[in-house]
Amino acid sequence: MTAILESYSQLAIYSAMAVYTLAFIAFTLDLAKRTSAVQVVAAVPAVRVGVLTRAGGTATLEREPEVAAPVVPPTPRSSPFERVAFSLTVVAWLLHVAGTVLRGVAAHRVPWANMFEFSLTASAIIVTVFIFVQLWQNLRFLGAYITGFALIVLGVGTVNFYVPVVPLPPALQSYWLVIHVFVATLGTAFFAIAGGLSIAQLMQVRREAGKFAAVKFMATLPTAERLENLAYRVVLVGFVFWTFTLIAGSIWAEHAWGRYWGWDTKEVWTFIIWTIFAGYIHARATRGWRGTRSAWLSLIGFGAVMFNFTIVNLFFKGLHSYSGL
Repeated sequence: MTAILESYSQLAIYSAMAVYTLAFIAFTLDLAKRTSAVQVVAAVPAVRVGVLTRAGGTATLEREPEVAAPVVPPTPRSSPFERVAFSLTVVAWLLHVAGTVLRGVAAHRVPWANMFEFSLTASAIIVTVFIFVQLWQNLRFLGAYITGFALIVLGVGTVNFYVPVVPLPPALQSYWLVIHVFVATLGTAFFAIAGGLSIAQLMQVRREAGKFAAVKFMATLPTAERLENLAYRVVLVGFVFWTFTLIAGSIWAEHAWGRYWGWDTKEVWTFIIWTIFAGYIHARATRGWRGTRSAWLSLIGFGAVMFNFTIVNLFFKGLHSYSGL
């Protein structure tokens, strides 16, 4: 029965990857559609302004020099490509979640005990947060980034990290596995979305400075300041989850190994990530770190998260070596 559920899980994951690919293509076409919309607005012809004057009782209309019509970025509206892309993302997410749940049922535990399973769960939660964050703010312009990211994580996970279902090591046989790793994954999801917003912010800053004029679709996105504020709010939520992750990890370490902190590589990098984002929040709130500096610090923090997940798990040995490889 375990083998059958595991095969169904793999089938659902491969199906999700196929649909994510279609969603990525549709989101890319939506960005191209935004580019053409900007070009249409930019093609508005110049106009002449007439000034009515009176001289000696005779009214004359004097022509003023041509004045270019102001180029106003079009109000972003949901295009057919965007609606199809988002619908495909939801379908892929359902398949993705189904495959992840089937893996957990096959293993009779939560599906995040090794690198392969964490790849499935983390990417699923990132897409989950992206879908439900639309209830707060329309961030569908990040669709290509999110679906592309999920596709890469699933592809690398299934090709390079796949392992069959195996029993849990003794140290992981704890309810803290459910709490600690799930909350850490939630924090990672919010940091990933903030990273996408920061990338968009850096591109928007260059466009607003006239250095990125070729990327037309950026004119339909929020301003750089708006993107920065959105990234800051998303980081705040992720930081709360990551703070809980650090605290819960220390409590679990005391239960499993008899000490709260042991300078294990994974523990150190978890604290480094927390420090980077704490510095980001503090610098932006009290030192006036705005603009590109805050965006780069946000990206450095997300880069540290990815380094912790990949390099630390694969190449550093320690008590947290549960990659399963």
